[in-house]
This record gives sequence, C-alpha cells and structure tokens, in this order.
Amino acid sequence: MKKLLELLCGLLSGGALFAIMVLTFFDVLGRKFADNSIPGSLEITELLMVVVIFGALPLVSERGEHVEFDSLDPYLPLWLRKLQALLVHLLCAAVLLALGWLMWRSGNQFLESGETTAQLKILKAPFLYGMGVLCAVTGVIHLFLIAQPPVERVEGEGVAL
Repeated sequence: MKKLLELLCGLLSGGALFAIMVLTFFDVLGRKFADNSIPGSLEITELLMVVVIFGALPLVSERGEHVEFDSLDPYLPLWLRKLQALLVHLLCAAVLLALGWLMWRSGNQFLESGETTAQLKILKAPFLYGMGVLCAVTGVIHLFLIAQPPVERVEGEGVAL
C-alpha cells in the first residue's frame, strides 16, 4: 500500500510539476520570440500548483518531512515525546479529515453553480474534489502513524532554524 501511495502521489505531483516547467518554458519562448504568451498560462499554472501541493501532502506526512521545531526534544523524556507525537497525529488527522470533507462539500457547491476559472473556463470542482480526497488520505496516514514510534532524528540532519 505504501509503494502504491508513493507511486500515485509521486506521479501526480511530479507530473504536474513537469507540466508547469514545460508550460513556463514555452510561455517564455512565446513572449521572447513571438511577443505572445500562452493564453491562460497563469490559470493553468495555478491549478497545477494545487495538484503539486496536495499531491505531495500525503507523501510528506508519510515520510515525516514536515517542517518542525524540535529544539527541546533532546530534553524531553521519551514518554512525553510519544505523547506529543500521538497528540500531533490525532490533531493533524482530525483537521485534515475535516478539511477533506469541507473541500468535497465545496466541490459539490462549485459543480452545482458551474464555477469556472476566469479566462479558460476550466471547472474548479474536480480540483476541489481532488484536494478533498488527498487531504482525507493524508488524515488517514496520520491515523496510521499513531501506531508508529516517534522518529528519532540524527544530530545535524535537516535544516537548523
């Protein structure tokens, strides 16, 4: 299941990021050499950024790669770090599952009203549905992470704040 999640989310976010790169490349070429940019390129880039961010969110949570402030962790007893991890995963799961539900509802409202982007008239509802599903998947991942022991960080690993 973990490999499938990594494959699907990796392809989704990586493909969207590659599409942004290609779109930007040809948009700049068009502006430079033809004095004309690709119509709606900003809208497409914005929608693809949504796919990149929400597609990568389950992977970031599953790998424990969120930005964290852990300066006090070496001074806390193990039982308190375990309790902290439990509470953080419960809070993240609750918030992400609620956010997924709200986004799904918003997708329904956008679909009923026919909400589209301004220039290209792309329906927004599918993107909201995708955001909702990916938030819910991330929430479920946090529920699974409750059973995992807290990740021990190696000194010097990561970025110091």
